[in-house]
Amino acid sequence: MTTKKKINVFRKKIMQGLTKNIGKSKAGLKADKDVKINRILISRPNHRLGNLLLLTPLVQEVANTFPDSKIDLFVKGGVTPIIYKNYENIDRIIQLPKKPFSSLGKYIKGWFQLKFRRYDLAINANHGSSSGRLSILFTNSKFKFFGESDETLASKYSDYNHDAKKNIYNLRSYLKEIGLAENTSKLPTLKLQLDPEEIKNGKANLDKIIQNDKKTICLFTNATGAKCYSEEWWNAFYDKLKATFPDYNIIELLPVENISKLNFKIPNFYSTDIREMGGFLANTAVFIAADNGVMHLSSAVNTPTVGLFSVTDETAYKPYNDKSFSINTNETDLDQMMELIKTTLI
Repeated sequence: MTTKKKINVFRKKIMQGLTKNIGKSKAGLKADKDVKINRILISRPNHRLGNLLLLTPLVQEVANTFPDSKIDLFVKGGVTPIIYKNYENIDRIIQLPKKPFSSLGKYIKGWFQLKFRRYDLAINANHGSSSGRLSILFTNSKFKFFGESDETLASKYSDYNHDAKKNIYNLRSYLKEIGLAENTSKLPTLKLQLDPEEIKNGKANLDKIIQNDKKTICLFTNATGAKCYSEEWWNAFYDKLKATFPDYNIIELLPVENISKLNFKIPNFYSTDIREMGGFLANTAVFIAADNGVMHLSSAVNTPTVGLFSVTDETAYKPYNDKSFSINTNETDLDQMMELIKTTLI
């Protein structure tokens, strides 16, 4: 383990110890019949693309439940305004710096902004986040939801463990119990909300590469740490995919590092613009990748997405839309994978 990772693990343990008793959402509160929920804070102080995309269903849920409300987001890093560009209910995004100690003044200012605005409802989007729970405690809001899990809900909903769904189930339970709202509709899925022009440009970018009318399978061969498959694995997978789907284009979306586990042997597309990548993926027939943020980006533009899992929890992080699914590569051979991929291409 690197020194940086050791520091992060130590910091996380300290924060968890300090905040372990924070989180009493209900605390006997009941909403009056005429109460208005106009200003809402959603806290997810995390900078990772995947986690911020997994937040989009909760933001939609809150906007659908309180359609006249204005929503502030408390996050880290600079990607959030890009993701939520077309979300009409979003009012203000409070962005903590990705590296707090490099911008300590900005970091402190971000926290104090929570005190300068009164909210009707403050929501922690992930109970496992110590800073998320602490931010809700710090917020000036009458109703505070700290994101506690509920074992009765876990037994009621088979998909409760999914990171994008658990917080919605928990919030619905909280709002119903205090008398604010009751919602039993289908849960929202991940959504980037692309402009028509962004989708059109995505098709133009794809057409430059394929130059035919065949449908396209897109691969993303990169991932972090142990989630990343080897060059040998990807080459065997590609060879099997090419033999199984001869009537499809097969291309590769390259990561920001501009590397390829296939050694650039197939046509590829490179961009560092998240929305441009989203528009490109929206024009493909299926996207195949290991568990990473770009996998969730594909889900967020409603492209059928196949997530490859070997070390992380499928039930918590598998791609989430009606056309997508995950594959445990420890338990599934290449022939079985091809059969599963066929189901989403039909």
